[in-house]
Amino acid sequence: MKKVIQFLRESRAELRKVSWPNWEDVSRSTTIVFFVVIVFTIFIYVVDKIISLLMELLLTGG
Repeated sequence: MKKVIQFLRESRAELRKVSWPNWEDVSRSTTIVFFVVIVFTIFIYVVDKIISLLMELLLTGG
């Protein structure tokens, strides 16, 4: 039990050293991540459709 208490105390001390981002930074980062995910989703969708079309043409003799 002593090790658990020591761990919690050390964790709390380390968390006090952390430089937490402000709301503006979090909001900006979240927006960037959201748009990057949307762009990659669209890219993967388009690539998947192209590969599916090519495979269909290849397998059916087009």
